[in-house]
Order: sequence, then structure tokens, then C-alpha cells
Amino acid sequence: MSQLKTLLLGSWRMTSWVYEILETGEVLDALGQNTRGITSYSADGRMMVFVLRTDRSTPAALVPTSNEKIALYDSMFAYAGTYSVEHDRIVHHIDMSWDQSWEGTEQVRYLETDGRTLLYRSAPAQNPLDGKDCVHTVRFEKITSTSSH
Repeated sequence: MSQLKTLLLGSWRMTSWVYEILETGEVLDALGQNTRGITSYSADGRMMVFVLRTDRSTPAALVPTSNEKIALYDSMFAYAGTYSVEHDRIVHHIDMSWDQSWEGTEQVRYLETDGRTLLYRSAPAQNPLDGKDCVHTVRFEKITSTSSH
């Protein structure tokens, strides 16, 4: 197992997620301020990402209305699959996703990590949240037994 893959093993708490719109240079929070998220990498080659807006509304009843379902869908981002590490990048091979169009795709993330912090940068691509060409930058910190919250 490569040193980089070993450093990635475990769970990581997202500390920020922004994207830069390439046409204008504007930098925006991807799902709003104070988004919470987690990504995990296991030794068997599986990974997952799960992100939620902190201002998600709670449906009025157990079964959400159509509008409540839309709001819930629009306030999250999630996928899982396998991963491979290639020099300074990680490739997520998606086999399940909150957005069916991502299944079967490969998501490339250029990364830096020291084992305590993790930085992802996406290749320029169309943003799945608003359709604009952009680059995403996501920061994480390693979850340890003393940092579980």
C-alpha cells in the first residue's frame, strides 16, 4: 500500500467547501456556510462522501411533501464507490450516488495531505449544483477518537 493511501485511511470531517466560477473568478460556498460533511476511506478500497447543509428544514410529517423532498435533495450531496490513488490525485469510481447521473463516473480529485488535514481540488468541470464551469476546493480534518464531534 502506498504511503499516500495509508495516510488517507479513516474518516475525515469537512471543514470547508468552496468553488470558483471559472468565467468570473467568483468564489462561493458550495452548499452554503457551515456545511457539514464526512468522507471515509477504507483499506479494502471503498470510499464514501456525505454532505448536508446545516439549515435543512425538517418535513412537517413523516412522509415529506413533494416540495419538502425537493428541498431535502437540494440540500445534500453524497456518493460512494471504490478509489484508487495515483501520485498526487485520487480517483473516486462512483457506484452509487445521490444523483443517478454520477453512477459509473470517475471523479478525479487532486490532493494534499499530511495525515491530519486533507485538501481536495477538482479538475475544471461543470458544477452539479448550478451547471457553471468551476473548480471545487474542499478541506477536511482527520477524525480521531478525541475529535469525534
